[in-house]
Amino acid sequence: MRIALCDDHAVVRSGLRHILEAETDLEVVGEAGSAAEAVAIVTSTRPDVFVMDLGLPDRSGIAATADVRAVSPATRVLVLTVHDDVAYLRRAFGAGAVGYLVKEAADVDLVQAVRQVAAGKDYVHPSLGAALLAPDAQTARPAGPGGELSDREVEVLVLIANGLTNAEIAERLYVSVRTVETHRARIYEKLNVRTRAALVRIARNAGLLEGDGSP
Repeated sequence: MRIALCDDHAVVRSGLRHILEAETDLEVVGEAGSAAEAVAIVTSTRPDVFVMDLGLPDRSGIAATADVRAVSPATRVLVLTVHDDVAYLRRAFGAGAVGYLVKEAADVDLVQAVRQVAAGKDYVHPSLGAALLAPDAQTARPAGPGGELSDREVEVLVLIANGLTNAEIAERLYVSVRTVETHRARIYEKLNVRTRAALVRIARNAGLLEGDGSP
């Protein structure tokens, strides 16, 4: 299995590589210290799994996750972060991640998490899995004069706010560009907005984006 790593601390990347390559069937094929480097790595190596930190120096790991998925839809992104927070988990999954692991558990759970996402399953660290199901942990669903957004419309909203084009969203969601255009039109109509900047503000206020995800 081919794995890439993104963390802005070289010592962390070294530790992760050591854990992963102790397994005979796991190979680290690239390392990145920034979002830009992550895109370059995924473009050149097309790994099976990309282990992604959220705190990067140039862009957020949320934005980097969306970029990686846009370049290589087959690559599964596992977020590895210090943020033991359901809001961050939701943002990460909204950007295309399929796994979320807190760093303090990496030495014990990293290999299992990598194998699970590579097998086509989602992975959420147990400490967050329970919180995710709690009623008070639910993220506010954006709504406007035209009504509340559907689950799919929320998903499209997050991808639009993260800067993906209609074609990229269609590829991500395995739907046609026309379907994305329809969702986009309904989102704008329901929320009574005309610009992507307005959508970004709404998504951020609903807890769907990180604060630095301005257009």
